[in-house]
Amino acid sequence: MKENATSIDRRSFLGLGAAAAAAGALGLAGCTPKTSGEASLSETGASAPASDAVDWLGVEPEIAESDIVETIDTDFLIIGAGTAGLAAAGAAGDLGMNFVVCDKATQVPETREYLGGVDTSYAKANNVTIDRPKLLNELTRYASGKCNQKLIKRWIDDSAEYVDWVTEVMQEQGKEVMLDMPPAHSTGGTDYYVPYVQHLWEPSYVPPMRNDVIAERLAGQGHDILFEHEMVKLLHADGKVTGAVFSTKDGYKQVNAKNTLLATGGYAANPVMMRALQPAAVGCCTASSFNPTCTGDGIRAGLWAGASKDIDAAPMIFDRGAVAPGVDAGYEGDGENSVFRGNIFQENIGSQPFMKVNRHGQRFANESTPYDFICFAANYQPGGVWCQVYDSNMMDDMLRFETVGCSRVVPYIEMGMTFDEYTAMSQESGILMKADTLEELADMLGFVGQDKDNFLSEVEKYNGFYDNQVDEDFGKEAYRLSAIRQAPFYGCWFGGSLLTTIDGLRINENCQVLDPELNVIEGLYAAGDVSGSFFSGNYPEYIVGVACGRSSVEGRHVAKLLAGAVE
Repeated sequence: MKENATSIDRRSFLGLGAAAAAAGALGLAGCTPKTSGEASLSETGASAPASDAVDWLGVEPEIAESDIVETIDTDFLIIGAGTAGLAAAGAAGDLGMNFVVCDKATQVPETREYLGGVDTSYAKANNVTIDRPKLLNELTRYASGKCNQKLIKRWIDDSAEYVDWVTEVMQEQGKEVMLDMPPAHSTGGTDYYVPYVQHLWEPSYVPPMRNDVIAERLAGQGHDILFEHEMVKLLHADGKVTGAVFSTKDGYKQVNAKNTLLATGGYAANPVMMRALQPAAVGCCTASSFNPTCTGDGIRAGLWAGASKDIDAAPMIFDRGAVAPGVDAGYEGDGENSVFRGNIFQENIGSQPFMKVNRHGQRFANESTPYDFICFAANYQPGGVWCQVYDSNMMDDMLRFETVGCSRVVPYIEMGMTFDEYTAMSQESGILMKADTLEELADMLGFVGQDKDNFLSEVEKYNGFYDNQVDEDFGKEAYRLSAIRQAPFYGCWFGGSLLTTIDGLRINENCQVLDPELNVIEGLYAAGDVSGSFFSGNYPEYIVGVACGRSSVEGRHVAKLLAGAVE
């Protein structure tokens, strides 16, 4: 095991942009519900007034028994072959369970490499100890208390065991784990708890990826994933779920199961649901980085079966959706054909805490905050976008900034990564502006008249903050301030890049799906982004890897629970 991320090869990091762009391009196609109808949020168990009725839930399809071309019987049906589903399948395979995995895609979806684990053997080897009660309450604070603390504790208590398991699986493919977190530090003008929980398998983002390895392992055990099986509905009656019906190229197939796990992801690729349930996210996003199969199928099927859903939205948004001057955030187009206007999905320099201004040339927030804070703040600014500005000392500035998580660029700079390599996508698209003077840069960025004067004055004031090492406007830390004096000067407009949604079906600490009265729906479980009860309002960025970590732990826990292997 290796500590820190300095051993990640530079080529792997630079490949992230192309991979994200490819995934986002698929996401722009938009995949939305095939059925429609009207239902108020109150009818989904979300306790909203009937006046808020929206056309996103649709009506449950009716499939005639004569239309079923094949029926399969199993003890455990896993719907979805992503992080949560494969974690469940991996455990089920090892435990000798009788199970079936179905997924609507043609292959295992893209793997997010980061995986959060608490007090793992790798952390202990580096003398890292996590304050578990503090971590539990930090995650609760992120969610404003709108969560199930017992479910969060499930991840905290069980994640080390999963990291040990998947590490052994990855070692068989020659990939080693490393603990990847910089030293804890204050940021955003306050003190966040930044624990060492993120794990990576190096070389990162180089095949085989974690989910691919687990899928191959399952195949070696004789468990093939049934791809191109799109769930149409769950089989349910009298508060009990007994399987599901799938649409396949051969026709409808029915899988009868004693227990069913929904692991179908969120609904980021469903613009109808996004507009209805996540207007704040839509209002500040310019690009997509989501899995195009995440269209909310599992959430809608669960609601049709009597489940309840989280009341409040919880998107995962990164501040990296680079766009040309004048482009607004939000969708263009209507209904299921809606797309975000930008096509750069992960321009990582957007997460660096350089000076950011609105269309009037004025700063509006502390730039040294979690990724989505600046995005949400942009909802209160013209067009929902912002402009980031820096000078030719930017690489030295970023070394000093030492950001957290996947925006952490220090190891790659130390390996010789250049600014041109780091910003290749925005440069190639012509939306990263470069000028010899600030006046020229202002013109290129679209500032005119009073807005241009505001911009030039803001730069001068910001330089004064750097000189005095005090941000008098928003309280940004001194080490995250930078001067804008040395030509050439750079600027680029940004909005949010939507990765996923993390509000979903309500579950208890055993991942059992709950009805509106919080009673267990017999035979139905949910794990990962299709499930809720963990996050609310935002993604807790400084608990790095918690999304993949909780998805994995939840999926694995369900399989172990059903096999009687939970201690």
